[in-house]
Amino acid sequence: MQPPYYAVIFTNKLTNETEGYSEMAEKMETLAKQQPGYLGIEHAREALGITISYWESLDAISHWKSQLDHQEAQRMGKKQWYQWYTTRICKVERAYSFEKA
Repeated sequence: MQPPYYAVIFTNKLTNETEGYSEMAEKMETLAKQQPGYLGIEHAREALGITISYWESLDAISHWKSQLDHQEAQRMGKKQWYQWYTTRICKVERAYSFEKA
């Protein structure tokens, strides 16, 4: 990915009521990959969950947020799965990486 692009950083803490969460997370990742403007995803979970999805534009992010299946996942997250969450949307203007050969 060449900047500029956008990152949606979704940080969360799960409740103890996680039935169906893993399946929905997999479904949302598959669905996100089909959305216009989707560029990629990274995630990690220990005590805290962090998912970063990458998008071409703010319009693409807005479209994803309003996608009907994603709205259902958001509703279930608030109702059952998340103790709390924070979403941050950032413009990536510069990126670099390292990989050991």
